[in-house]
Amino acid sequence: MPGPRVLVASDLDRTLIYSTAALALTMPDARAPRLLTVEVHESKPLSYLTETSAHLLTELGDAAVFVPTTTRTRKQYQRINLPGPAPTYAICANGGHLLVDGVSDPDWHAGVTARLADECAPLEEVRDHLAATADPSWVRKHRIAEDLFAYLVVERELLPEEWVKELAEWAENRGWTVSLQGRKLYAVPKPLTKSAAMREVARRTGARLTVAAGDSLLDADLLLAADRAWRPGHGELADAGWSGPTITALPERGVLAGERILREFLRAAREG
Repeated sequence: MPGPRVLVASDLDRTLIYSTAALALTMPDARAPRLLTVEVHESKPLSYLTETSAHLLTELGDAAVFVPTTTRTRKQYQRINLPGPAPTYAICANGGHLLVDGVSDPDWHAGVTARLADECAPLEEVRDHLAATADPSWVRKHRIAEDLFAYLVVERELLPEEWVKELAEWAENRGWTVSLQGRKLYAVPKPLTKSAAMREVARRTGARLTVAAGDSLLDADLLLAADRAWRPGHGELADAGWSGPTITALPERGVLAGERILREFLRAAREG
């Protein structure tokens, strides 16, 4: 098909868009970047990027196949109003849903659910374990996302590190993985990956170069699968010092990391 041959698959939260708590505006107030609201929830602004990022993202949409790639559910993703051309493809629920013009591809979803049934413990077992072992003193919400994975909303300062380690070991033995991102603790089946969905979009679009970015453990497979990738100076991957031969660890943290990532994407798209 004619058009761009570079595919850009990027995580959203704490990679391109940022909550107030994640902005990391450490500069003097007078030098802080101007921000654009890209998500409103319950009539309140929730997520932002810089105005410079907005311009870069608009340029990127014309230069490459831009694919938002998120662990968010479809409903949560659809709250986001990114600048630039509307993406033809989006990856939601950590790869469980591949959206084409905003609609989930039923064949892709059916294939994912069949693989999960074959390769890992059922969601109900994980849900019940979380309900039995998580202490209500530090859990605020129990959630099931798209009937694919589970997550808890927690009081991070009260969350016992030992409990998280024990949960990770328990999940590992059942084909699941655990990721802690801000106030959310995710339990996700290992076969449920962003990288698989990215490869499918690359196949459909004929992309010759894939680039990616992300900050969390759930992004690691995506970054490793891309030809080139970047991670910001914050998040699970940065905290662990994680990297790889085709992955660039950036020093920037917070919303300015998102700006840097978009500059790298745009450079790769133009060179690619």
